[in-house]
Amino acid sequence: MAAIGDDGYLTGLVGAGIGPSLSPALHEREAAELGLRCLYRRLDLDRIGPPATAVGELLRAARLTGFTGLNITHPAKQLVLGHLDELSPDAAALGAVNTVVFTADGAVGHNTDWSGFARSFGRGLPDVPVDRVVLLGAGGAGAAVAHGLLTLGTGSLHVLDLDEARAAELAAALRGRFGPDRASSGFDPAAALTGADGLVHATPVGMAAHPGLPVPADVLHPGLWVADVVYRPLETELVRTARARGCRVLDGGGMAVFQAADAFRLFTGREPDPERMLRHFETLVTEPGGPRVHAAR
Repeated sequence: MAAIGDDGYLTGLVGAGIGPSLSPALHEREAAELGLRCLYRRLDLDRIGPPATAVGELLRAARLTGFTGLNITHPAKQLVLGHLDELSPDAAALGAVNTVVFTADGAVGHNTDWSGFARSFGRGLPDVPVDRVVLLGAGGAGAAVAHGLLTLGTGSLHVLDLDEARAAELAAALRGRFGPDRASSGFDPAAALTGADGLVHATPVGMAAHPGLPVPADVLHPGLWVADVVYRPLETELVRTARARGCRVLDGGGMAVFQAADAFRLFTGREPDPERMLRHFETLVTEPGGPRVHAAR
């Protein structure tokens, strides 16, 4: 559905604290490169007022307004499920949606987080061991990352979350899809990271609105690789601390770009150029020492 003409698209992002998001710039520039018009708007729950539980009302209003679709981020990736007419197989399996496309038949939910993470991980940390990986965060982003890790061949994934029941629920779902020995849960970072190959962080901690370190610094050891899904700021406290302690690190920039490219394809039906989008991302992000969207020590 082209909402602003045959070659135009009206899209947006629903979430809390999304002022720093680079999604508008990424989508609008890539559309221009392809000769399309795209307006991408932030629908920041912290600014416009309704709670995350009102995401269904926002979807209905957006569709009536003529939006082509919406990206969904924290804290509504799972709350949105009950307000959709259809789910893609990936979104149904993950129980989380980050992209909604409005069609003639209704609102269809997709998940491009898992594919965005998988592509970023394969590009940025292609040679790291993945026999035993710890995932911090069992929400919508965590579910997507878990799917991506196990799809990429992680042998055993241990899910940690402050809400131990939520971690156990995600681990059980993963065992059902990938096998009985592939996932476990708990909440003891020090014990879980002893002997682990890597840590993936998938909570809001470290975002501009939620600064801090999600695990004690002393559990990060040089034999560990660390990947963060947060990209604003690109160098989170976790990435900075892990690098200083000798870990190989992957920031959240690649995932942000590759999930955006997959969402762009769903919105427009056109094939984006992810490498061009990565180059654009690098011009948008300024970090001490220069922008980083790749693996580094």
